[in-house]
Amino acid sequence: MIGTVFRSEDIPAEDRFEHWRELVGRTRSSDSTSMYATDFWAECRLMELGPVTVWPLAALPTSYRRSPRMVRQSDPELYHLSLLLDGGLALDHAGRTDLFGPRDLHLVDSSQPYDLRPADGREHQVVRGVGVDLPRELLPLPPRRVRELLGRGLSGREGIGALLTEFLVGLGRQADSLQPADAARLGSVVLDLLSTWLAQVLDAESALAPETRQRVTVERVQAFIRQNLHDPELTPRVVAAAHHISLSYLHRIFQQHARGETVAAWIRRRRLEGARRDLASPSLRGTPIHTIAARWGFPRPSDFTRAFRTANGVSPREFRHRALSEHE
Repeated sequence: MIGTVFRSEDIPAEDRFEHWRELVGRTRSSDSTSMYATDFWAECRLMELGPVTVWPLAALPTSYRRSPRMVRQSDPELYHLSLLLDGGLALDHAGRTDLFGPRDLHLVDSSQPYDLRPADGREHQVVRGVGVDLPRELLPLPPRRVRELLGRGLSGREGIGALLTEFLVGLGRQADSLQPADAARLGSVVLDLLSTWLAQVLDAESALAPETRQRVTVERVQAFIRQNLHDPELTPRVVAAAHHISLSYLHRIFQQHARGETVAAWIRRRRLEGARRDLASPSLRGTPIHTIAARWGFPRPSDFTRAFRTANGVSPREFRHRALSEHE
């Protein structure tokens, strides 16, 4: 498991909001207020991924104001990225006021005051989202260019923004199964995706290191593969063509950044993992094995049986029988 979990119900009602203010204040020193302070509710996981901190959270509406005086007193020199999943927010920052809804992102700088509050009409809606804190010095883009984005509503619905959004949401969902040894690598992925996305928005991709661009290409390739595992025609050549890169370049960067695994092996492993989940699911007990195999890109049952036995040491039928017996 990665991260420290905060649940307000674990704390006496009269102390909940103060504990929440202290938690947020670890990286986001601000004056927090809420109309729900006397009976506050929030859940959060604080995930320290190397120098990057990720915060999947849900909370009753709260306002956060960082005043000029707070900036003068203490500046951790951080960028704060917020991904909104549910609810609505209004932000005053860097001379700009903007509104945010689900799948919007916004960036603030701890060196400048800001006022983040529930949007009008959303004062009673639970806010769900993911926050990211990172040292300014780690973002490989000129600060003067980054200032162009502060306080702006940025979409997480397409391109690299969507990839970043899905990765952050996935971190929160998978946190219980992740290991502390994974933390630094996951932090690097977040930083690479964030850097590449902001560079793309600013048309400043030349500022990124080749390694960063390669790692993000691998993340895009893996996301594409996950979305198309059902297609039996999904091959490394198809993947390369979809990303407008050569097959040799795909093989080279994939093996460099995917722990030495080939593209074909990664596709096969993901398909077999999906088939294993379906075979072990009681709700799919009546689904024929060949139907599950076809769903995961194995149109020929004999190919599926051979690949499954090689990977798991038993046939799909034997595996299903053992897995379902455990649920009885």
